[in-house]
Amino acid sequence: MPEISRFMPPAGGRPYPPFAISVRHGATLYVSGIGPMGPDGVPKDDFAAQFAIVIGNLQRALTEGGSNMRSILKANVLLTRAGDVAEMNRLYAEAFPADALPARTTCVVAALPVPEFLLEIECIAAVY
Repeated sequence: MPEISRFMPPAGGRPYPPFAISVRHGATLYVSGIGPMGPDGVPKDDFAAQFAIVIGNLQRALTEGGSNMRSILKANVLLTRAGDVAEMNRLYAEAFPADALPARTTCVVAALPVPEFLLEIECIAAVY
């Protein structure tokens, strides 16, 4: 049976809910919903700024787990405002390699656990 590795929030960082940032099982990495929590908190009502933070946090989670943006197999994008779908698609196309786009589901939800979050992205990626 393949080994299971859990990648936890950094020690001494802000308090996190009880879950791993990602879990690697064999050649697959499962990344939890990544929100726009930056070093200065969450940019209020600025979708582009929040998206940029999410992508940076996602890239770090992938790297820590032994993967990268090109190896994402499936992404789930959660938005709290339907009006952000077009901008999300534009920013998403810039952030993900055009020749390695993952399968994707996008949902508009009533709320996310942190009220200021306008989006979260979770994914499943291959590890090489």
